[in-house]
Amino acid sequence: MSMNQDIQEVLFTPEEIAAANQRLGQQIAHDYQGKNPLLVCVLKGAILFLTDLIRQIPESVEIDFMDVSSYHGGTTSSGDVKIIKDLDVSVAGRDVIFVEDIIDTGNTLKALGDLFASRKAKSVKIVSLVDKPAHRNQSVKADYVGLSCPDKFIVGYGMDYQDRYRNLPYIGVLKPEVYL
Repeated sequence: MSMNQDIQEVLFTPEEIAAANQRLGQQIAHDYQGKNPLLVCVLKGAILFLTDLIRQIPESVEIDFMDVSSYHGGTTSSGDVKIIKDLDVSVAGRDVIFVEDIIDTGNTLKALGDLFASRKAKSVKIVSLVDKPAHRNQSVKADYVGLSCPDKFIVGYGMDYQDRYRNLPYIGVLKPEVYL
């Protein structure tokens, strides 16, 4: 059975995603010219976004990875942010950019922002491919946003439901009967 059969509608095509990556890469390159920021990819969902985004930044950047979860296999955030894998490098004195696939409730990024402030990062910014403000319960705002999303459960281009659909080349709305 094809994963495409579980998709109700395509919200963002591969071409729209590529255009957003190019625009975001140009903005970051301009803002961080000569600064060598640390891009922190929030696993697993943001990995595709990170790999495409950094190829659009013609400036020196470093990358590292964190694996955090607040969904724990469900479709809504539990509010409990759990660090599964921490960074391998120090953020003290560094310009940090969180690379996130989607900002939904804001719980994860609020917790990470507080953590990195306590670790004495020089600055902390957020780049998110998708912004979905309908469920926001934290005062978290991305500094760089690729695409704005309606209040729908989306998958594809790294985003998943129970670790499936990440490899779709587009972002689509998952049919409710799949997850209800």
